[in-house]
Amino acid sequence: MKTRRSARGLLLAALLLMSILLTGCVARQAENKEAPTDYAVAANWLAMPDTPDKPVDVFYLYPTAWHKESAEEPNICTVDNATLRETAPEMLRQQASVFEPVANVYAPYYRQADAAYCLGLSHDEEYALLNGVPKTDVFAAFDYYLEHENNGRPFILAGHSQGSNMLLYLLDEYMEKNPEVYARMVAAYVIGYSVTGDYLAQNPHLRFAEAADDTGVIISYNTEAPGVTADNPVLLPGAKVINPISWTRDETLAPAEQSLGSASREDPSVKSLPSADARIDKVRGVLICDNQDTDALAPGNAVFPEGVYHGYDYAFYYYNLRENAGQRIEAYLARR
Repeated sequence: MKTRRSARGLLLAALLLMSILLTGCVARQAENKEAPTDYAVAANWLAMPDTPDKPVDVFYLYPTAWHKESAEEPNICTVDNATLRETAPEMLRQQASVFEPVANVYAPYYRQADAAYCLGLSHDEEYALLNGVPKTDVFAAFDYYLEHENNGRPFILAGHSQGSNMLLYLLDEYMEKNPEVYARMVAAYVIGYSVTGDYLAQNPHLRFAEAADDTGVIISYNTEAPGVTADNPVLLPGAKVINPISWTRDETLAPAEQSLGSASREDPSVKSLPSADARIDKVRGVLICDNQDTDALAPGNAVFPEGVYHGYDYAFYYYNLRENAGQRIEAYLARR
């Protein structure tokens, strides 16, 4: 009798666990199968020029601009979330302004995942989450941009953090299925997230940058102070890196004297930070900056450990990125 009760208890426990898992799966499926945001509505664009006057565009995806304020909130925000609408313009100003002198900037609002929740998932779980609603919005926005705004112009893809993660879906799936679109891509600045050797091996149509003026390539790096050993949630094994000062991929230090200047995050037009140096660490797969104030700029928080300069990936190399975008555009147009 004791054996039967035990077996019955195990069966009930298994059924309860299955019910919980199925409920979670149904919730996740519902969360991931919503209709895309309507990008014919002007209010759903963070940036869209009235009269594009440059020969090249930038399609920009902001990093995480929203976070859950309570555990009861969904893991993905609505496109009209007040915090998202308040913070995303700041990200646009801090990062996409890099490209404004050389390209027309287009940036959609897109629904995104809570960073703390998302970065706490396994890589497969994170992929499944972002492969739903966020990707639906990003693909719909890019389709709308190509059909109604681009007019056949070459374009740059640019993002940071979660925005760069979403660019990997565009580069992987969209560009493989639409090689005629990919042929118009000047470059993709996938900054603040990892582009790994495995990802490139699985996508042989893609290439990582090797120099300052190659085109159709991916540019990526994640910035840290020297000596960081703690887990960096945007750093994946086998991450590829290019030095944004020297535009080489070896481990030679590019000293601050070679930099064009670092920008203030509060006002990117102001060079209030010391010019950052840059050195690649191939073992860890990061870009090392050795001359900034770690205590002031990267003391650590609930998501990123001390010494991770995630919020300064653009600011440290702002003016070098701007010059480089111009270089790649010039090279693309010359080869075209």
